[in-house]
Amino acid sequence: MSRIGKLPVTLPKGVDVKVSDKNVVNVKGPKGELNRSLDTAIQVKVDEGKVVLTRATEQKRHKALHGLYRALIANMVHGVSVGYKIEQELVGVGYRAAHKGQLLELTLGFSHNVAFELPKEIKLLTATEKGKNPTITLESLDKELIGLVASKIRSLRTPEPYKGKGIKFSGELLRRKAGKAAGK
Repeated sequence: MSRIGKLPVTLPKGVDVKVSDKNVVNVKGPKGELNRSLDTAIQVKVDEGKVVLTRATEQKRHKALHGLYRALIANMVHGVSVGYKIEQELVGVGYRAAHKGQLLELTLGFSHNVAFELPKEIKLLTATEKGKNPTITLESLDKELIGLVASKIRSLRTPEPYKGKGIKFSGELLRRKAGKAAGK
């Protein structure tokens, strides 16, 4: 049996999970509401504050889906109760970030500024303090969506290995190279 799939998902206070007859899971909590449709081979039962998933057969595909859907439902429950937050730093001279509503305006050393439109489900904050790198903070209920948006922002200027210039996640350790002078 799937080690992850057999673990029940405990529901915190204020979180409600409903499963429709078309195998659509609806998770509602204090921060918002998320929906996801599941494969018909996976059955979802809500009992006494716990969500338990079972699969129809022992096929390899069904075993994989069992653990996947359990993890996705656990992420949905965490998202509607606590939420997700990702912070990114802009490392480089002259790198700046500003926002107007859902439009993120980045100055990344190109000949032009880069404008990035964010989905309405993501809350955006930018901060610039003297002596520190500019930061971008993303907050959302949906872990999948916030991770996708953060990786797209990072791909605009990935950190290079010599000086570390670029957009990196806060707390990310970059593997640095020595350069030409260290080879002699």
